[in-house]
Amino acid sequence: MTTPSSVTGRPEENAPATAGRYVFVLMENFTMLSFAGAIEALRIANRMVPGSYRWVLAGEGGETAECSAGITYGLDMDLTELQRDDVIMLCGGVDVQGATSKKLLNWLRREARRGVRIGALCTASYTLASAGLLDGKKATIHWENQDSFAEEFEDVELTKSVFVVDGNRMTTAGGTSSIDLMLSIIATDLGEEVANMVADQQIYSSIRTDQDQQRLSIPTRIGVRHPKLSRVIQMMEVNIEEPISPSLLAKEVGMSTRQLERLFRRYLNRSPKRYYMAIRLQKARNLLMQTDMSVINVALACGFASPSHFSKCYRAHYDTTPYRERGTHATKISGG
Repeated sequence: MTTPSSVTGRPEENAPATAGRYVFVLMENFTMLSFAGAIEALRIANRMVPGSYRWVLAGEGGETAECSAGITYGLDMDLTELQRDDVIMLCGGVDVQGATSKKLLNWLRREARRGVRIGALCTASYTLASAGLLDGKKATIHWENQDSFAEEFEDVELTKSVFVVDGNRMTTAGGTSSIDLMLSIIATDLGEEVANMVADQQIYSSIRTDQDQQRLSIPTRIGVRHPKLSRVIQMMEVNIEEPISPSLLAKEVGMSTRQLERLFRRYLNRSPKRYYMAIRLQKARNLLMQTDMSVINVALACGFASPSHFSKCYRAHYDTTPYRERGTHATKISGG
């Protein structure tokens, strides 16, 4: 199925000459939700204040781009030179590494040198970072990609916010966070009242800011509201490379080790040690599937001193070895 690009081009006819275009660059396997949320916010803003925004769809080759849901979109243009007041919105998604081509990186660097503002939706933050355009800046990316991103791009100040605006760079965490970014932009351009009207039209009842976190709170995630349990889990999540012993975790929240054991058994039906292990192995799986790190380095990054111990624990949890996981994932990516 092909979606005609002419639908996206219409607002350009009536827009004032001073309005910069939003150039949505659709990478292969981009996430439709992030793209649609952003462009719909602009469309609705034009209903409120006609002619405020223009947009076009771009991509390598200038013909078509397919989203991760299998829908093909017609493009308006190739990766050509833009106007200075244009705004690039790079739309990423599944296998962003594979969609990050040399041509795209060079084009982004060139447009950045010309002063064009650049935003990244969903996993496209990876592409901006690969181009060196996030060095020394704050940024965000989907929570599932945070571990691998942090390992690969040490010069980027990674946050867990739903979106980040740092100078002329904008990044979002994916999903509906692109709506939050666009509402923030609309509020700056046209005022809070217009942004609220756009949100109402989208049945978007809670507008998030760049101070909001992208993941649910720990109590919501685990379905338990117990402050000491939440605090322990938080400490586990931020201490992966050098795990903290159950006795020290218990001491930090003013409990005995036995009390901590009972707390985990009661609410999570497992021991603190097993819960901690699951968190570490989840990070290991993310790194195996999203980076080129060696299995040994993945093991070290997740607090395993011995590769053999890591492999044993991984197999017990996922019923496969780290090496097979890496091989299977690579086959899936190369085979499309």
